[in-house]
Amino acid sequence: MPWTTGQLKTAIENIIKDRLLIIASNREPYIHIYKEGKIEYIRPVGGAVTALDPVMKVCKGIWVAYGTGTADREVVDKSNEIKVPPENPKYTLRRIWLTKDEENGYYYGYSNKCIWPLFHMAYTRPVFNEVDWAYYKIVNQKFADTILEIVKKKEAFIWIQDYHLMLLSKLLKEKNKNLITAHFLHIPWPNPEAFRICPQKIEILEGLLANDLLGFHIRYHCGNFMETVRLELEARVDLEKTSVTYGGHETLIRAFPISVDYDQISKEAESEEVKTEMDRLRDEFSIDSKVFIMVGLDRIDYTKGIIEKIKAVDRFLEKFPEYKGKVIFIQKGGLSRIHIDKYKELNDRINSLVEEVNWKHSTEKWRPIVFVRKHMTRREIVGLYKIADACLVSPLHDGMNLVCKEFIAAKNDLNGVLILSQFTGAARELNDAIFVNPYDRESFALAIKEAIDLPRKEKERRMKNLRTVVNENNIYKWAGKFLEELKKI
Repeated sequence: MPWTTGQLKTAIENIIKDRLLIIASNREPYIHIYKEGKIEYIRPVGGAVTALDPVMKVCKGIWVAYGTGTADREVVDKSNEIKVPPENPKYTLRRIWLTKDEENGYYYGYSNKCIWPLFHMAYTRPVFNEVDWAYYKIVNQKFADTILEIVKKKEAFIWIQDYHLMLLSKLLKEKNKNLITAHFLHIPWPNPEAFRICPQKIEILEGLLANDLLGFHIRYHCGNFMETVRLELEARVDLEKTSVTYGGHETLIRAFPISVDYDQISKEAESEEVKTEMDRLRDEFSIDSKVFIMVGLDRIDYTKGIIEKIKAVDRFLEKFPEYKGKVIFIQKGGLSRIHIDKYKELNDRINSLVEEVNWKHSTEKWRPIVFVRKHMTRREIVGLYKIADACLVSPLHDGMNLVCKEFIAAKNDLNGVLILSQFTGAARELNDAIFVNPYDRESFALAIKEAIDLPRKEKERRMKNLRTVVNENNIYKWAGKFLEELKKI
């Protein structure tokens, strides 16, 4: 049976009890911006925010994050706090402010020029810069100071998210040994050979091993981490217990495959608002009812395989020209980390490739690829999933990937096919997808043909199985299982 919000609430009450629950992450769940002279809010893209917001609505704790919106400072109180979600407040968002130098060094520098390419092994060389590392430490300390100020003398459980804050637990425990801390990495952990080149590898490992519980998406990443520790530190690695003892402190290492709020997405997909959105999207993109629609939703990032998707569509049309005018690929690409040269280059390369493929294959009334850069609301995204006949999810390396699970949750009519990279964590759960190696352009093109030709009954069988998996392993189960591990601490 799938977990419910009620079960998660019971688990929180039994495990967390009277402790203060704090989530710490770089990205905030709601961003306030100025639009036409008025203050509005948007939901940022990204798996961590998508997954954790429904959990926090149940937990009613405090979420500490970096405020990035143009109007973020205008809406907080004197403690830099605001109740969210804005339309129906359930928990508190505490914003931290960074200077431009701090943001550039900690976020654009160390987090995304060093850690991101190093951990994803996507053939982009990491850049190690001592100044960036200094800012990474400064910002981790700023998070620690804010959390300690919130906690004061209360008992608290601090749940740290992702690769931006890998020093945070140690900084917290140096000042308050009574805190319980857990850290979940939303990205892969690389093999020891890749990680060993990092000049700050010892400090990072020591920061993570200050946690009482350390979580990854899949067991493979747990194994990579434990083998890294065995080779780099004088620590006791217990493979049977799946734990590491370092400096007299034991850290449990566990796999928790993250997911989505299946019920909420499925319910929203049946709403009249989404049905209206579906009609609007068909009109906006001039899509005939007989056209086979493929969609992709990604941040513009070199790990997401966007270039590979476009090349696969190009090769598909080369191999099967009879499908010209009968297939369209809509790729939503959110601009990301545009201050980093590699991302600027990628953005330019995507623009050039889309133009090239469209010029090669388009007719007077049809073009094969539509690249959407504008921000889309949740309703628009669910509408996009609903009109899609297939979803292309093709990262070159990914911790989990929640786009594929959102797509599945939205397909109540069972009329959809998931084409999924074998290099995602999700590939270990979603066995009824059509799997691709995004580096193999030929087989990727054939996978598109397979998806189009799949009989309706086979589509429904596959989607029904996929929906069962996502429903039973929803976001509340992920959070509940994570919290249940705290019983062992």
